[in-house]
Amino acid sequence: MNLDRRSFIGGMSVLAGLATTSASAQMMPRSEPPKRYPDEAWKVLDDRFRKYMIGNTPLQRQWTGSLWAEGSAWNGVGRYVVFSDIPNNRQMRWDEVTGAVTPLRVTSNFSNGNTFDFQGRQISCEHSTARVVRYNWEGEPEVLAASYDGRPLNAPNDAVVHPADGGIIFTDPGYGSHWWYEGNVRDLELPTSVYHIDAQSGALTRLTDEIFKPNGLCFSPDYRKLYVADTAATHHPEPARILVWDVQENGRRLTNRQEFTTLAQGFHDGIRADVDGNIWAATAFGGEGIDGVHIYAPDGTKIGQILMPEGCANLTFTGKQRDRLFICGSQSVYTLYTAARGAHLA
Repeated sequence: MNLDRRSFIGGMSVLAGLATTSASAQMMPRSEPPKRYPDEAWKVLDDRFRKYMIGNTPLQRQWTGSLWAEGSAWNGVGRYVVFSDIPNNRQMRWDEVTGAVTPLRVTSNFSNGNTFDFQGRQISCEHSTARVVRYNWEGEPEVLAASYDGRPLNAPNDAVVHPADGGIIFTDPGYGSHWWYEGNVRDLELPTSVYHIDAQSGALTRLTDEIFKPNGLCFSPDYRKLYVADTAATHHPEPARILVWDVQENGRRLTNRQEFTTLAQGFHDGIRADVDGNIWAATAFGGEGIDGVHIYAPDGTKIGQILMPEGCANLTFTGKQRDRLFICGSQSVYTLYTAARGAHLA
């Protein structure tokens, strides 16, 4: 084959153009419709909420592909969020650096809530085995709680850790025992309760059973209060609510039970506090205009919402400043930068 100089240069130009086009295509962000700022996801109900809004940031769907995304927890060392896709029996990991979502554990015993202790070890609430486990340094699960008073737990749901002594508080509503879809089908042998695990002795103490369906939970910024979402409406003729107790003895006792807020439609699931003591509550099954995140001032007044296209089950603050909200939607996960800062690491 004979190629003159002009043909050769022309061919190389075409190849260079193709290479440039290919490189540009690889560098282009995911194709999404542009959004006008401020994002319509922000909804102000009280002027106190305006200080937590950022006008030039979008609600971003990072990934879709779950059946029911749950149990998000931030790992600051690894710069990732672990979350559960319960019906698919797996834990997933969202990488803050790359934005990639990849499997972390398959299978996961239909795990729900996750958190990290102050040694960086992951704690998970498992539905099908009805136990709370902690992954040791080798990555193997150590069973922290599986029974109480000689009877198996219902199906632990969510957990938090107290910094003073590493004690763990978890909820046990039994959702993983109602359907094969999220665990097993079995009769509940214990009242739906909130428990404490002593970090030194491993002793399990029931803190309260005065709650219909204890679900998501979080401490106040100073660890003096414990908030627990009661998703009573799923199985009882009661409204969904958030209850709050005073924390005694680093979480070994709860006193002064009060109703923090009641939700007329839908229910609150996972909850988190920011450094100002506001409670950010993931909300689902309320429909358009309700599903998303509801934000409550410390006095219980709803001051704002983040309107979402899907019902939301859980959320956590991420990033070095803990100012980026990671939200578990039903089938997707989302992020939104805020002017708030999460009160706690996980």
